[in-house]
Amino acid sequence: MRHYDTIKRVLVTGGAGFLGSHLCDRLIADGHDVLCVDNFYTGRRANVAHLLDHPNFEVMRHDITFPLYVEVDEIYNFACPAAPIHYQFDPVATTKVSVHGSINMLGLAKRVKARIFQASTSEVYGDPHVHPQPESYWGHVNPIGLRSCYDEGKRCAETLFFDYHRQHRVRIKVARFFNTYGPRMHVNDGRVVSNFIVQALRGEDITLYGDGSQTRSFCYCSDLIEACVRLMATPDALTGPVNLGNPVEFTIRQLAEKVIELIGTKSKLVFKPLPADDPKQRQPDISLARQELGWQPTIELEEGLKKTIAYFDEFLRNG
Repeated sequence: MRHYDTIKRVLVTGGAGFLGSHLCDRLIADGHDVLCVDNFYTGRRANVAHLLDHPNFEVMRHDITFPLYVEVDEIYNFACPAAPIHYQFDPVATTKVSVHGSINMLGLAKRVKARIFQASTSEVYGDPHVHPQPESYWGHVNPIGLRSCYDEGKRCAETLFFDYHRQHRVRIKVARFFNTYGPRMHVNDGRVVSNFIVQALRGEDITLYGDGSQTRSFCYCSDLIEACVRLMATPDALTGPVNLGNPVEFTIRQLAEKVIELIGTKSKLVFKPLPADDPKQRQPDISLARQELGWQPTIELEEGLKKTIAYFDEFLRNG
């Protein structure tokens, strides 16, 4: 436990989600008081069940598209469905949580003078014409496509964060997350890592979209959370945006073949047409994170996949 003066009251929106729950774990381990807020649209109570009896942890069922009145020192705004299958199910609600939710959390930060962190996304770069993607790149995004509710919602959230910073001097931190994976991913979220692992564990064929040559850069969850905590602790002058992800690039086919190898399944690769607006390349330039946070990922893909496979194996056995 840290000294009393350094204990913070921290609000984590989307705190029962995949990444939000790992952040709650880290903040509790660091000795802070944590208020986990989630409407459980994609979050799961099981993700934070082990924290429910902890004296420094509290869960509140709340939708941040409605105002929230609490007293906190820091806010991590992680609330938003992040997988295409979830954010496309109710695209209007997805845009609302990014826009109305950000306005409400920024208003709270303004009122209580809290520092506020926005979990943005590499999707703000769209299907990029610049590779790898630096923070200075403005992106190539379809504003009216099936993914726009998420892509443009997150872009608008960044706009709001910087306007609240300039207009109201709110202390902001904006991070752009690249593909992150690990235990507690939703079993049916449609993301490539969870898809491949679940299909392989079930002995099903593995579905690739396109020819499997599109690339992604996979960051293990604990690496990402370490970067978030470091960014929140930086001086106010560093607002971001800061790319957070693993710069080691893999093709989707390489990922599928690695999953098959690690699980030892006889699953075959099946190819289907590429979805609309699916980025061909995704790789972060993390020069800024290295320079300002002294951070870079430490978990290699094979190690992270083994931990994630173990989680899904147990989940599929026990539910």
